[in-house]
Amino acid sequence: MLTLIMLIVVFTIIFVANSIKIIRQYEKGLVETLGKYTGTRNSGANVIIPMFQRMLRVDMRERVIDVPPQSVITKDNVSVIVDAIIYFQVTDPVKVVYNIENFALAALKLAQTNLRNVIGDMELDSTLTSREKINTQLRVVMDEATDKWGVKVTRVEIQKIDPPRDITDAMSKQMKAEREKRANILEAEGLRQAAILKAEGAKQAVILDAEAVKEKQVLEAIGEAEAIRKVAEAEKYKVEVVYNAIHKGNPTNDLIAIKYLEALGKVADGKATKIFLPLETAGVTASLGGIAELFKDTSKMEKTASDK
Repeated sequence: MLTLIMLIVVFTIIFVANSIKIIRQYEKGLVETLGKYTGTRNSGANVIIPMFQRMLRVDMRERVIDVPPQSVITKDNVSVIVDAIIYFQVTDPVKVVYNIENFALAALKLAQTNLRNVIGDMELDSTLTSREKINTQLRVVMDEATDKWGVKVTRVEIQKIDPPRDITDAMSKQMKAEREKRANILEAEGLRQAAILKAEGAKQAVILDAEAVKEKQVLEAIGEAEAIRKVAEAEKYKVEVVYNAIHKGNPTNDLIAIKYLEALGKVADGKATKIFLPLETAGVTASLGGIAELFKDTSKMEKTASDK
């Protein structure tokens, strides 16, 4: 009896242990009852019926598949070694278990095939400079193919693309020649720019010198004209002062005429091109006529005396 009780206790412990399944936070549990899918369990403790049910755990975390290096021929018939990495995440645990037997192997073969297709449509130069384009094309193609497997391809990264050694050496020589070409072009452009700037500076200096000479001549002409104007005004003022002074002393017309002639002589001796005469010239003109007659009479008397 005691043995039977112990067997029942042991059976109960085993049954309970097999009935309780612990699912981790990053997992999903698929329950099969008599071989048929009957439900999905979330993380935590879950109870199933042993011998009638079983639970399959599916990892829902993002994982990576390393695509081994492989030889790929480009569009221009150059063989390159390509190494890539695929990042994926399970989105539907039911599909990834029941729609594909070995997803990792299937994804690896799919990546190798599509890698050959994508790079085979590109030339070597484009392959080496368009890694982002290759990554995008591979991701789109693989994401469409793996959608029915309940998997999302998040990223595809090309680790390296290695051309043959002779191609690498030729590319190095080409790059060196290209760098030397750019250096020579930059040096020539610098010399050209320097010559242009030097010529522009000389031109600007000549223009500034001409402007300075022109400005100097203009200022000198303005100063000379101002000086002439000042002299003319001074002479005019002097004549008017003398004229007024003479008239204030009640002089005779003969004296006025003589002073008038003296003033005109001084005015005419200057650089002025215009001579200003007082308005009261009627009496002066008559006096000038009288002085002229006086000189004529004096000349006749001297001539008569000399005849005698």
